[in-house]
Amino acid sequence: VTTLIEEGFVYTDMRGHLMPGDRLHSLSLGVMYSSRHKALRQAILKKLSSQIGETCGIAIPSGAEMIYYDKVEANWPLRVHLPVGSKVPAWCSASGKLYLSTLPDARRHAVIKNMVLEKLTKKTITDPSLLEQQLQSIKSTGIGLDDEEFIGGMSAVSVPIYSDDGKLFACLFCHAPLTRKSLDELQSYVGLLRSAAEEIADIINSKTNAY
Repeated sequence: VTTLIEEGFVYTDMRGHLMPGDRLHSLSLGVMYSSRHKALRQAILKKLSSQIGETCGIAIPSGAEMIYYDKVEANWPLRVHLPVGSKVPAWCSASGKLYLSTLPDARRHAVIKNMVLEKLTKKTITDPSLLEQQLQSIKSTGIGLDDEEFIGGMSAVSVPIYSDDGKLFACLFCHAPLTRKSLDELQSYVGLLRSAAEEIADIINSKTNAY
């Protein structure tokens, strides 16, 4: 155990419990990414990206951040390049806010209270009470929104990917520069996103023999 801690695979939290470390997260991410379902997952993302005409991908929660697990880039010269493995802040990204909205109230309050809500753009919400209000709205709609809060000039939407037990496992997102699509325009594709999220959930949960 001491060796695993020294090598960064696990760490001990404030209560002395063993928790997965950064290297274990990276290892598990690599295993999942190269799984036998990769081709089908990529096919779903490519189809979705071609339908919307923008970059689409999957993000998974990791503490106070979201990790880009998989993505398909839009075929445009102008695009926001965030490669697989990139970490984005939860408090100002579409997927991150969607994830936070699903946490139990007490846990969410504690997480937000201890977050440093850094102002990354002029639209980033840094007031905890205002962020809570937005998360309540996201909880009711099930749609994560980013209105230039993470990167100036970029909007994004996100929908949940559920595990077998009905909990959020990951988020399916789409983002685009405002020069091509507004946030309202991206929201018009939520139906496509949700259909694709259901297909991806079936793959992850291995519910059908076809996979």
